[in-house]
Amino acid sequence: MGFFSKISAGLKKTKDGFNKKIYELFAGRELDDDFYEELEYILISADVGVTASESIIEQLKNACFEKKITKSDNAKELLREIMIGEIDYEVPEYEYPLVILVAGVNGVGKTTAIGKLAKYFKSQGKSVLLAAADTFRAAAAEQLSVWAERAGVRIVKQNEGSDPAAVVFDAIGSAKARGENVVLIDTAGRLHNKTNLMKELSKIHGVVDREFPNCDYRSYIVIDATTGQNAVSQVENFGEIFDIDGIILNKFDGTAKGGVVFAISAEHEIPVVFVGIGEQIDDLLKFDASDYIEELIPIE
Repeated sequence: MGFFSKISAGLKKTKDGFNKKIYELFAGRELDDDFYEELEYILISADVGVTASESIIEQLKNACFEKKITKSDNAKELLREIMIGEIDYEVPEYEYPLVILVAGVNGVGKTTAIGKLAKYFKSQGKSVLLAAADTFRAAAAEQLSVWAERAGVRIVKQNEGSDPAAVVFDAIGSAKARGENVVLIDTAGRLHNKTNLMKELSKIHGVVDREFPNCDYRSYIVIDATTGQNAVSQVENFGEIFDIDGIILNKFDGTAKGGVVFAISAEHEIPVVFVGIGEQIDDLLKFDASDYIEELIPIE
């Protein structure tokens, strides 16, 4: 299945709920208050979020006024452009060696996302090493080992309860010794004790900065798209602990409210970098704002 086919299939639930409503709304209606109120309702119902919805509508009103557009069917392309602009962040190209720290609460599919990331980079011709730095959760390293085997990459792990920073230290040393291109760091998903997690992440950051100063270092958070507005609060909570460089939006194929991309990305000015659109190891795609909006609001 090609890239566009995967995007289309992955967004099916969201499209089925969104396309029809948008089509009916933009079918020759006047651009009056009722139109904009209904559009806001559609956006919020799709989990776009109140702040992002209000921003999109305000921009649409201004653009239609400036271009003297009064009919809704002439405003659809403007809506497309505005929605793309809200989430189309420029993500710097990866440089190698690359280290990605991956965080996220338990149950969002973090381990699965790391396995898919490993396969993604390996398919790009890169050598990959996984660092099992979630030493808090029982069997976390074993689960990550399964994904390492599926992706055909190495893993560095220690016993449960070990110092996560020590795992990262060993992993970076091993990656440097073997000349591996990518290190993916799994981390603990608990949020009930932010102080401990903050200390752990601070130590990990320190190890990476000290031991791999020339690497391209990024911090990603994995979010379950099906949790809707709860995903937004997770971004806020983790954002209090560390600077988030990007979001991996998992289970994107399982939600009818894919507008959560806006609630997360636009409101917090953080790019969605990857989306998970299935259970297979290849079901991870680089996010493209234009392709995403094209599926939601097709050009007729």
